[in-house]
Amino acid sequence: MLNDTSPCTAAKYQRHSEHTLICRKVKIMQEIIAELEERRKRARLGGGQKRIDSQHSKGKLTARERIDVFLDEGSFEEWDMFVEHRCTEFGMQDTSTPGDGVVTGYGTVNGRQVFVYSQDFTVFGGSLSESHANKICKVMDQAMKVGAPVIGLNDSGGARIQEGVDSLAGYAEVFQRNVLASGVVPQISMIMGPCAGGAVYSPSMTDFIFMVEYTSYMFVTGPDVVKTVTHETVTAEELGGATTHTTKSGVADRAFANDMEALLYLRRFVDFLPLSNREQPPERPTPDPHDRIEMSLDTLIPDNPNKPYDMKELITKVVDEGDFFELQPNYAGNILIGFARMEGSTVGVVANQPMVLAGCLDIESSIKAARFVRFCDCFNIPIMTFVDVPGFLPGTSQEFNGIIKHGAKLLFAYAEATVPKVTVITRKAYGGAYDVMSSKHLRGDVNFAWPTAEIAVMGPKGAVEIIFRSDLGDDEKIAKRTEEYRTRFANPFIAGARGFIDDVIMPYSTRKRLCKSLRMLKNKDLENPWKKHDNIPL
Repeated sequence: MLNDTSPCTAAKYQRHSEHTLICRKVKIMQEIIAELEERRKRARLGGGQKRIDSQHSKGKLTARERIDVFLDEGSFEEWDMFVEHRCTEFGMQDTSTPGDGVVTGYGTVNGRQVFVYSQDFTVFGGSLSESHANKICKVMDQAMKVGAPVIGLNDSGGARIQEGVDSLAGYAEVFQRNVLASGVVPQISMIMGPCAGGAVYSPSMTDFIFMVEYTSYMFVTGPDVVKTVTHETVTAEELGGATTHTTKSGVADRAFANDMEALLYLRRFVDFLPLSNREQPPERPTPDPHDRIEMSLDTLIPDNPNKPYDMKELITKVVDEGDFFELQPNYAGNILIGFARMEGSTVGVVANQPMVLAGCLDIESSIKAARFVRFCDCFNIPIMTFVDVPGFLPGTSQEFNGIIKHGAKLLFAYAEATVPKVTVITRKAYGGAYDVMSSKHLRGDVNFAWPTAEIAVMGPKGAVEIIFRSDLGDDEKIAKRTEEYRTRFANPFIAGARGFIDDVIMPYSTRKRLCKSLRMLKNKDLENPWKKHDNIPL
């Protein structure tokens, strides 16, 4: 019979001790996991079910629901879920919520990596604290390191007043990163609720701003302050709603009917953009043949040179599958901008629109197109330009408000751009506006003209009235002189003879010729002289 000191008994006691220890460790781990899950559950609940219900009652999704819609399913990796504020003023030490009013992390959109932050209005009204700002800064820093877009889903009441200058410092930290990231990675702001005071400056420095109708607004000072200072009575929607910023101010690029539509369009939009300035534009397979002929384009230009036509029809008939993502469609309608694809690869499109102000360039259209051209140049996106421009819009309003300097912005943007630039002059290209619209003289790579193109210093009638001023009383003579001028100068052949036009092409072959040109330019290598930065006329 074995005694208590036998080897078998000792081994038995050792196994029992190890089993007890393992059970204790398992129990402790289960308690930790339970606590972790409880903390996660609390963080996911944000400001609580009552506030979530309030958000839903306004037709708005919560911060996490928005991320779930925007990102590929199951791709979101959240950071800093348990971060809390450190404020002890005004009783704040007794009120804290994990996450501190913003959900941050990264995921994928159609398999491509993006970083995202989504402000949670259910937590302190989405107000920005020092900790809240630090979370945003962390994802922005990482996005620049790895080269991926930053998407901000803004829904915030502004600075957290209880934190005072710490909150303001947080805003400034975000602003600094907006500036550093500019031209390095695409930055997109989706305004999905209030955005007021200092909060508006971060979106304003990003590349694109989208809004949601009737539930989002942006302004530096709200209706109450406006009434106190200027005695104007105005609603938040009138002062800074989506309609205001997409039609009057030009601050926002598009507006959408609700959160769901906005996020689905945002997914589509991100798919046009390269991940960073070191990447080439994304390519997507397309069934649309590169040499597709579009015979209807031969009759697009009216016989009457003063009759308008829809330039958007030309764009949609030339690009892949008619897919044109227009930006700022309701602002400065005399120029069109947006993204499309040619042979599956992203291109930026700029086009005069004869349907609005006869396609003249003015202050608003110059600024609108200049910023878009500069974005395309930052991120290696080729630019296709369709020209039908009778000149710059005349008038005291334009001159007094600085058309000279604002028009120069578009000139500057095209001149400094080193990406492939392909231009098609469809009809009018008069005066300085001809030069500005990606002419050969501004390093346009391939410049085509349709047979209907009129390239001259000005329109035939205006030119004749200056050259033959002595004949002004004789309508018959003026009409004859006008026709002579049109025949001699208002055509593409003199520019072609000078080498300013590479070829006069048939409208039906436009897609084919553009695809060939862009393919040829794919490996274009051009650098501007070294400089710290340029000094664009602001």
